[in-house]
Amino acid sequence: MKCPFCDELEDKVVDSRMAKEGEVIRRRRECLGCKRRYTTYERVEEILPVVVKKDGRRESFDRTKILSGLKKACEKRPISTATIEAVTDRIEKRIQEMGESEIESRVVGEEVMKELHQLDQVAYVRFASVYREFKDIDQFMDELKSLAQQRRER
Repeated sequence: MKCPFCDELEDKVVDSRMAKEGEVIRRRRECLGCKRRYTTYERVEEILPVVVKKDGRRESFDRTKILSGLKKACEKRPISTATIEAVTDRIEKRIQEMGESEIESRVVGEEVMKELHQLDQVAYVRFASVYREFKDIDQFMDELKSLAQQRRER
């Protein structure tokens, strides 16, 4: 592991702990060059599906895209970064559990929508307005009415 402070390649592990319910190992390292300490995280490299876009293009699954979309939808909302990370983890895990080698981008979007619907209705509408590509105010209002109806039924 290259030291983030001096680029030395030699270090020693000072402490290791499990994090995120055993799915990640947190390691405290000490650089043998500059003696500064830093933290690294280690996780199993998982085989994730290729995402098939609307136009037929294929690209590797990228959790940072989900995280970015969630952050944009939740901007200026009372939702912690830890919560957004946890939502991203759940979505990634569900997609991996599907066991598919390819998955349509629509499926990923719907998973995000499900999570946001439970988490924050304003963030949900923000994401839906971009994801569903509302063409006019009527489509947007229909989505809001549907959300209001679901809320009354609870």
